[in-house]
Amino acid sequence: MSRALAFFKDQRVLITGDTEFKGSWLSYWLDLLGAKITGYALPPKRRGDLFNRLNLHRRIHHVDGDIRDRAHLQKVFSRFRPAIVFHLAAQSLVRLSYADPTTTIETNVAGSANLLEAVRGSPSLRVLVYITSDKCYLNKEWLWSYRENDELGGRDPYSASKAAAELIFASYRDSYFAARKTLGAASVRAGNVIGGGDWAADRIVPDCIRALQKNRPIQLRNPSAIRPWQHVLDPLYGYLTLAAGLYAHPHDFSGSWNFGPSIHSSRTVHDVASKIVSYWGRGKVRHVPQMRAPHESHMLLLNCDKASRRLGWTPLWDVDRSLLETVEWYREASSGGQAAEITERQIRAYMDART
Repeated sequence: MSRALAFFKDQRVLITGDTEFKGSWLSYWLDLLGAKITGYALPPKRRGDLFNRLNLHRRIHHVDGDIRDRAHLQKVFSRFRPAIVFHLAAQSLVRLSYADPTTTIETNVAGSANLLEAVRGSPSLRVLVYITSDKCYLNKEWLWSYRENDELGGRDPYSASKAAAELIFASYRDSYFAARKTLGAASVRAGNVIGGGDWAADRIVPDCIRALQKNRPIQLRNPSAIRPWQHVLDPLYGYLTLAAGLYAHPHDFSGSWNFGPSIHSSRTVHDVASKIVSYWGRGKVRHVPQMRAPHESHMLLLNCDKASRRLGWTPLWDVDRSLLETVEWYREASSGGQAAEITERQIRAYMDART
């Protein structure tokens, strides 16, 4: 096990958004590492959500709560006294943000401000890892990848909310956190994360799996869109490595960080769906255009030179390995396999490869 991962044993960790896809993977991984975890999030939406499939309510201390409820969130901080916070709670779907922009903004902007206020009033805190999205960048649809100091912005409500969340984080970092010598605070940006247990609507992998399980063709609305695909364990490892660095050297590692796949892991949506069909063993892919579909970005790439040079972090699993691990998770779970066993096996394989 790497030194960065061994660091988390017995650490008091608070995770917002622990009932969602990425939060559940992170909670399970940190539990395997021996951390003392409190999760704060809305209850799981579905019985089959990953949080429930992993029996996380028995492994960690979970508190049902809304990130928009500042008073409740602050009570949890005061009661638990975390040393490390991973902030993942969000409305994370672009298309849903078009249908419900106010909830997206309230959650991603006002909710994140509530989290920062709780951090400001928490003297025990040593590390804040504040997760936003690669979509915080003003996407100019160019061929170059975005660096941490590139312009922020967003055409859709989701992207705008993430850019706003980044600006609010920067203001708190400079106005309050920089003066605390023992607090390291960083925002992190990743996107198009895949892995077993994601059942969100309007995401390519869950949509493909649902269609394949029902023996229906996979329907793609934007097959030529290019995305940089990465397995969920790659950015999570980046967050964990960064957190350990922030604890040891708060001001050296505070700031903003990209954790994305290599440029060679960019594929069209059609290529990804076809690869999923190949790994699943059967299925068809169809293009079903939508005449009045909301705007979706065609291309967005991240430059991760900073993480590579300063943290020694690079993505481990390429797009083919990521898709293979993801499809195997769903296929085994659909055949009666235990989600916890599958998840733990993949995490341990990943950790072994990192040592």
